[in-house]
Amino acid sequence: MTMKTLMIAGVIALASIGAAGTAFADGARLFARHEVTDYAAWRKAFDAFAPAQKKLGVVASSVYQSADDANDVTVVHDFRSVEQAKAFAASPELRAAMEKAGVKGAPQVWITIKSAK
Repeated sequence: MTMKTLMIAGVIALASIGAAGTAFADGARLFARHEVTDYAAWRKAFDAFAPAQKKLGVVASSVYQSADDANDVTVVHDFRSVEQAKAFAASPELRAAMEKAGVKGAPQVWITIKSAK
């Protein structure tokens, strides 16, 4: 790659990161904490559900495991609006995917918005 090509690629990458960051800056963030029977199996199902997440309004997501228990999982999803976050949390598709993935019991779910200064 030439230096010019690398610079163009860098500018495009920065622009897309900036666009993604502003896409949900004024939206909502959903946190879901739950226990799973087997993290590896759950993760496989979570990754397979990614296209449905996108269809249901998820613009970004991340997964965290407890430092003390790998089966204690917290998932963070970003949405453009609180309404999308609430609809996602209530969706039958999500409920079925969680059950199939081995989520034990009802998850703790909370939705937040960015605090004003």
